[in-house]
Amino acid sequence: MDGWRGRGLGLAAAGIGLCLLRRSLLRQRPQPDLGGQVVLVTGGSRGLGLLLAREFARRGCRVALCARSQTELDRAREQLEQQGAEAMAVRCDVGDRRQVEAMVEEVTAHFGRVDILVNNAGIMRVGPIQNQTVEDFEQSMDVMFWGVLYPILAVLPQMLERHAGRIVNITSIGGKVSVPHVLPYSSAKFAAVGLSEGLRAELTGKGISVVTIVPGLTRTGSHLNAVFKGHHESEYRWFALGASLPIVSMDAERAARRIVEAAARGETEVILSFPANLLARLHGLFPGATVNALELANRLFLPEPAQHGSVTSGAEAQERLASPLLEFLTAWGLSAARRYQQQPSTPTPPGPGG
Repeated sequence: MDGWRGRGLGLAAAGIGLCLLRRSLLRQRPQPDLGGQVVLVTGGSRGLGLLLAREFARRGCRVALCARSQTELDRAREQLEQQGAEAMAVRCDVGDRRQVEAMVEEVTAHFGRVDILVNNAGIMRVGPIQNQTVEDFEQSMDVMFWGVLYPILAVLPQMLERHAGRIVNITSIGGKVSVPHVLPYSSAKFAAVGLSEGLRAELTGKGISVVTIVPGLTRTGSHLNAVFKGHHESEYRWFALGASLPIVSMDAERAARRIVEAAARGETEVILSFPANLLARLHGLFPGATVNALELANRLFLPEPAQHGSVTSGAEAQERLASPLLEFLTAWGLSAARRYQQQPSTPTPPGPGG
């Protein structure tokens, strides 16, 4: 058994090494010119979506953003215009098919087409299954599965007509390995990964590249907008630490650059960060052992369910804890939240819609 495990770990290391070598070779190739292309980014008013919009604009793209908050959208659009970009912002709940169709029509009427669709909108519900509800799963699917499918279906006819286009789906390592206490999120992301991989197989021969992006933990400050259930403060602590510490999480600007590179080249799949790559490879080789390890981590480190059913936002939990040590350990995440518009204007848990 030990021999098999040793060989398996060797294969995992070899697989990661090959991926790193391939990425290095790809980066040595000239990057395709994106100048003048029209990019639509869902969930583009803050966090990773905003960084992606900035990076596409830096590469000469015209950028359309959608999100639920008009105030945040206007602020993001103004930032892009100050950068010299041609940008527009449309308020849209990506979980509502009619709103998505109307939004894509408006963007197409303004720019003439959509060349690159980036499905980035997401929400996070953190807590044990006993404190999650059916509505938590429904809302997560609305944003992170239906909110991926609806924009794809809306832009697909024009891309098929032109025999050209890019669809970039921002999924998650949670769509490869299901992590305890974020089951609504992982369930929706697993569905999104399956959709993205199947679309790639169907559409590549028709001139449309579908790129599956699998980020690990990324320092965007998004933990302040997550919703926490169960023992709020305890749930917030472990999640905020994971989303902030440099060893565990990836710099968001570096992630955005890598995603735009992958979009430009039409790569098949990109798993961002070494920890995410390692976890995905180990799960592929040893699914049972990986699940057992997560079960042990759940028992040893994650909070027990709570009797109450109340919820709180990350911003509220962070304010209530007010721990100098926690603030020091999560300083990188809090700094990212300030830079990437993640600090909510009101400390209320977000609803569905991206």
